[in-house]
Amino acid sequence: MAKYFGTDGIRAKAGEFPLDYDSVYALGRALVSLAEEEGLARKFLVGRDTRESGAWLETAFVHGIRDAGGTALCAGVVPTSAVSLLVKRHGFSAGAVISASHNPYFDNGIKIFSSRGWKIDDGWETRLERSLVSPPKKIERRGGAPDPLPELAVEYRDHLKSKFDGLAARTPLKVVLDCANGASSGLAPDLFRELGIRVEAMACQPDGRNINAGCGSLHAEGLARRVVETGADLGIAFDGDADRAMWADERGRLLNGDHTLFVQAVHMKAGGRLKTDTVVATSMSNLGLEKALEKMGIRLVRAAVGDRFVLEKMAALGANLGGEQSGHTIFLDDCPTGDGLLTGLKMLEVLAERGGRMSELVRGFVEFPQVLVNVPVIRKTDFSEFPEITDTLAMVRETLKNSGRVDLRYSGTEPLA
Repeated sequence: MAKYFGTDGIRAKAGEFPLDYDSVYALGRALVSLAEEEGLARKFLVGRDTRESGAWLETAFVHGIRDAGGTALCAGVVPTSAVSLLVKRHGFSAGAVISASHNPYFDNGIKIFSSRGWKIDDGWETRLERSLVSPPKKIERRGGAPDPLPELAVEYRDHLKSKFDGLAARTPLKVVLDCANGASSGLAPDLFRELGIRVEAMACQPDGRNINAGCGSLHAEGLARRVVETGADLGIAFDGDADRAMWADERGRLLNGDHTLFVQAVHMKAGGRLKTDTVVATSMSNLGLEKALEKMGIRLVRAAVGDRFVLEKMAALGANLGGEQSGHTIFLDDCPTGDGLLTGLKMLEVLAERGGRMSELVRGFVEFPQVLVNVPVIRKTDFSEFPEITDTLAMVRETLKNSGRVDLRYSGTEPLA
C-alpha cells in the first residue's frame, strides 16, 4: 500500500490526490471510525492556515466527520500548536490542522494529532491511509464548514500570555515579526504587544496566495534588513502554520534552529531546568552544535528528521528540549509539538533575563561548514538498491570519522533526495 503520510502529515498540491475533495472527505470519515475502534468519543477539532484552499479542504474533512456520526469544531485560522494544546485541554479524540507549513500557497496538507496533542504514530497513519485506497464515490459537495469559534484562538493566546506575563518589565525589548502571511498574522503581533514588547510587524496581511511568498522562515532576508533598519533587538520569522521560528540577530545575521537549541540548552542548564542534560536534535543539525554543547556538559542525541521523531526520542530519554535546524523547537514541559510563538517568547525571555545581545548569546556555537544539496526525484527508492551510492557514502564516513558528517535521506514533505 502506498505511503501518503510523510514526516509532517500528508502534503500535496491542493485539489490533486490525496488532497482532492473526495479523498479528504474519506479521511474525515476514517478518522471517526478509527476513534471508535480505539474507544474514543467522536469529537474532533480542526484548524487551518491562510491558504485559499484551506476553507474547502476544511469543509470536505468536516463533512466526512459528520457523515460518519462525528462532531467537529473549527478553530479557524490558528497556529498548529494551538490545535495540539486545545485537543488535550478539551478532551477531543483527535485534532487536524490543514496546512502545508512552509510550502507555497498552491500546496496544502493535513496534520493529525492524537488526544494527548501528539502527532499520530505509524499505526494510526497506516489505518487512515487505507481510506485513501478506495474513497467513496460521488461525494455530494455541500456548503461550508461550521463557523470558527474565535474563543479557541483567544484561549491559546491567553495560555501563552500567562506564561510570559511581565516579560518586558525586566528589560525593554524591540522585535521585528515576520508572520509569513500565515497563521500567526492575526495573533502574534497583538500578543507580543500585550506583553509590553515593541513590535514591528511585516508579512501579516494574508490574501490566500501570499503565504510564505518571499517572506517567513525560508525567506528571512527582508526580516534581517528590517531588524538593522529599526534597531530591533531580534527578528523572528515564522512559517505558514507558525510551528517554527528562525531568527535575525541585532546585526542582521540569520540564525536557525540549531542556534535556538544552543541558547536554550545553555540557559536551561544554568537554571537547573535541562532534564538529563540532554538535547535531542536530528541528523540535519550542525556538528558544531554537538561540539559546543559537549563543552557545556550537555549531550546531543540525534533522531530521525521530523519533529514527531524528535518528540518520541525526547520522551524515551526523559529530555525536555529538542528540535530541528529548520526551526521546530519542542519545549516538552510546555507543549508536545513545535510552537513558533512560544519559541519566540522563550528567546526574548533569555534576552531579558541574561541581558546582552543575541549575537553574544550564540558566540559559543561555531558552525562547521555545512552544505545541503537537494536533488529532485520521481520515486523514493531505497538507497540500498544503489550500491555505488552506499559504498561511496560508507567510504566518506570512514574517512571523516568524528571530524565531519554526511547524511543521505529523502525529504518527508517534497519529492527530493
